[in-house]
Amino acid sequence: MIKNYIKAARLRTLPLSVSGIIVGSLLGASELGGISILNSDIFWLAILTTIGFQVLSNFANDYGDGIKGSDENRSGEARMVASGAISASQMKSAMIITIIITLVIALGLIYQSFGKENFIYSIVFFLLGIASIVAAIKYTVGNSAYGYSGFGDLFVFIFFGLLSVVGSYFLFTKQLNFQIFLPAISIGLLSTAVLNLNNLRDFEEDKKNSKNTLVVKLGVSKAKIYHYTLFFFAFISASIYTFLNFKSEFQFLFYISFIPLFINGLKVSKTSDLSVLDSELKKVALSTFLFGILFGLGVYINS
Repeated sequence: MIKNYIKAARLRTLPLSVSGIIVGSLLGASELGGISILNSDIFWLAILTTIGFQVLSNFANDYGDGIKGSDENRSGEARMVASGAISASQMKSAMIITIIITLVIALGLIYQSFGKENFIYSIVFFLLGIASIVAAIKYTVGNSAYGYSGFGDLFVFIFFGLLSVVGSYFLFTKQLNFQIFLPAISIGLLSTAVLNLNNLRDFEEDKKNSKNTLVVKLGVSKAKIYHYTLFFFAFISASIYTFLNFKSEFQFLFYISFIPLFINGLKVSKTSDLSVLDSELKKVALSTFLFGILFGLGVYINS
């Protein structure tokens, strides 16, 4: 049974979920004179909180699609509720437990960062945590699930990109530098590309089940163009930040991570059998993770 919950947690999505935390934390640490994030309670609590939100999102996605019948003939990994390996009620219980654990960790993170002195900041971040929980659940659960009406891309861009990078940066620095939105945009766009790839793979089944993802709304040809566009602007946004804050050539190390992304773009353009794109999901997710590390380190080592 535990093995089934691990499958439902979709561990291969976790590196993607923490990419923004890595970027925001390294940039925040560089602002504070290059403190070690590996010895920072804020960093590790932020990582655990984000993993909690991601696991909750994966559980909710499995549950929502499972009870709606959207996963019955899907490609890729088997879904636990749809396959009957975990019942809907069991998955609901797992979601509740995950919410409680994640909220406890999030409260620890907020206290560690802001203490008693910054009560307003604590309230804001607690509300952002609640918003993250609601967004994770409402993606596929309920009659107004936004994943079924084409707004999933916007959710991923905001929560995986903007909130993850800018939020973790603020936890360290207690201030906003508006240039931080540039790498946040890059992480958000690359994370959205992973979702777009997932939706390209599931295009036929989603269309049959009235799951109107952006791919279903755009059609495959336009969704492929959208895919390349996400990569292009992620590259441009990160490059602009680097030129504005240039200190050494090490800051361009992140260009390495775009090599597998370019190869992915070529494969997507030549692929007519969309089911084969399942194997590409991990590659794009890990490339985004690599981007997060290389980009963050490029700035950090010059602090």
